[in-house]
Amino acid sequence: MGEVDPAFIQNPEHRPKLEITKAEGIPLIDLSILKTPDTNYSPDPKALEGLVKEVGDACKEWGFFQIINHGVPQEKRQKIENASRKFFAQSTVEKRKVRRNEEKVMGYYDTEHTKNVRDWKEVFDFTLQVPTLIPASYDADDKEVAKWYNQWPEHPSELREACQEYAKEVEQLAFKLMELIALSLGLPENRFHSFFKDQTTFIRINHYPPCPSPHLALGVGRHKDAGALTILGQDDVGGLQVKRKSDGQWIWVEPNPDAYIINVGDIIQVWSNDAYESVEHRVMVNSERERFSIPFFFNPAHYADVKPLEELTNELNPAKYRPYNWGKFLATRKRSNFKKLDVENIQIYHFRIPDSELAEKLEQGLSIK
Repeated sequence: MGEVDPAFIQNPEHRPKLEITKAEGIPLIDLSILKTPDTNYSPDPKALEGLVKEVGDACKEWGFFQIINHGVPQEKRQKIENASRKFFAQSTVEKRKVRRNEEKVMGYYDTEHTKNVRDWKEVFDFTLQVPTLIPASYDADDKEVAKWYNQWPEHPSELREACQEYAKEVEQLAFKLMELIALSLGLPENRFHSFFKDQTTFIRINHYPPCPSPHLALGVGRHKDAGALTILGQDDVGGLQVKRKSDGQWIWVEPNPDAYIINVGDIIQVWSNDAYESVEHRVMVNSERERFSIPFFFNPAHYADVKPLEELTNELNPAKYRPYNWGKFLATRKRSNFKKLDVENIQIYHFRIPDSELAEKLEQGLSIK
């Protein structure tokens, strides 16, 4: 990527500080009680209750946590990492043979923007479900549905199989985590399963080349994840920073190659009616070492209407968001991948019910009581 083009340079207030504050408080949660080859096994109720509380506390206090003993085989992760390194080591000409565009939205890309500033990275995207169904446009009146297919490079030949095997393993983990989150909210274990029947989940392989000016650019600018849940695998280089809820400070997440980093997305924030909050994060770059990471974005079906769950709202805790359609939301967000927009892309706060309206509803609820 060469010297830092002005397109990569962050505004002064968003430039990273190269001195690091480590995120020592981010919870590390052991999922070993869920791991067993026996399909009839069920964990000790006391141990499960403790695990559910850990997950709930982490979602509430941090919006982020790390997990170990997660059940994803190390060899599957190693296989996708090795194939990824081979893919990104190729020439730009070779990689761009599977370059994505507005018609083919999966594949290689190296000019992505976050908050209208270019990210110092290149990516390879693929979907879990093939084809993935998505609205053909962001127009609310357009009912046409498009199909997303994956583009696989000729080289390295093993990338496709490595990606597909890995995706299946992490999908199982995603459902386990959603079950724990459901239980932590006082919901039935399988409460979220139906949302993912025709999921729009996708997996991204990120490559962050060394950057000559890491104090000016970011691998990914500050953002929140729009989907339900993100499961991040990263190498030993590190770069992820989380905006701490308690004081708004950017803190560094120490890389642990055996762990996954989990974060709550905007959809869970809406489903939980703000009980759990999606937290802003970003990625620093390194002047000496390249970095690889693999986020798994667990997303519901395109036809899912996202709104606070009825079980978590009442007269004294009214719904804080208007419903929105996930597919149309996603189609609107995708526009910014290929063109720089004049305004910030669509966010869940655009659907938030004004405080004045919420206060009125609460007053009505109190009078009913």
